[in-house]
Amino acid sequence: MRKRLLVSAIALGSTLGLVGTALADDGLADYRDRFEPLPHLPSIPADNSLTKEKVRLGNMLFFEPRISASGVISCATCHNPALGWSDRIPRATGHDGQIGKRNTPTVLNAGFLESQFWDGREPDLESQALGPIQADVEMAMDLEGALSRLEGFELYQRRFAEAFPGDPAPISADHLAEALASFQRTLNTPDSPFDRYLRGDLEALSEQQKAGMVAFVDSGCIACHRGANLSDSQFHRIQVPGSTDVGRFDVTGEESDRHRFRTPTLRNVAVTYPYMNNGATETLEEAVAIMGQEMLGRDFEQATIDDITAFLHSLTGEMPDIEVPALP
Repeated sequence: MRKRLLVSAIALGSTLGLVGTALADDGLADYRDRFEPLPHLPSIPADNSLTKEKVRLGNMLFFEPRISASGVISCATCHNPALGWSDRIPRATGHDGQIGKRNTPTVLNAGFLESQFWDGREPDLESQALGPIQADVEMAMDLEGALSRLEGFELYQRRFAEAFPGDPAPISADHLAEALASFQRTLNTPDSPFDRYLRGDLEALSEQQKAGMVAFVDSGCIACHRGANLSDSQFHRIQVPGSTDVGRFDVTGEESDRHRFRTPTLRNVAVTYPYMNNGATETLEEAVAIMGQEMLGRDFEQATIDDITAFLHSLTGEMPDIEVPALP
């Protein structure tokens, strides 16, 4: 393994005219400049200011199972903080044991995306927040029932009033969505090894990870996985093995959108397995190979797969420091 890494490093140095020079120096600046570090917070909408009161309330609601029909499913059931804020199963299990048709995306850094869900059917976190609560296959709860349950607790009455002062009826569907969205906008991972590397710590990546960064750019992966969140938030056609999902076609009805899905973020991808919209791809190495074939028309050599995979591991950041709340 060490020999292969050395060969990879020498090959990379040769490509850049750096033979005999440590790859930890500044010789990869042109590649590094193709990326940008993740900010600590995404843009905050003007109509939903980020306040500590909203975040505290949203934190509670995220873990609250009583806004589901069964009283046992919460947002955190499928977006588990211990599992990369996802669930690590191919497709989520929801109300009454039903299995959804798509893999659960992580909510980490979701505020940086330009649309939500695999098919982009909602434009922002506020619009997304209420969907799973009402979806028959997920939490299967009508909003009036969910709000009624919350109103039954004095603590929630107080927390909503603190988060939305001056509103005579603070417990509402809009405020439920705004609080959940506010909490989710704080679930970011801006301190990965790759972010440290981009900010000037040239020793933050291993030689193999640097080789993987070069392969990621030169192979064309960066065409779709770009920007601070490594997603262009656009929709691309891909029909991975075992999937008949028509993707964005369900939203638009446009034939050109059949089998198109929004580009997922690659942030924390090493801890949010399994992969693809149907969750049928178990390993990151397999996912890299499939993407090379399906999106780039290339059969990557194993060394390239290993290097890109190593690079993707550098995108795992420190998990958000949140407190699992005590619920009323």
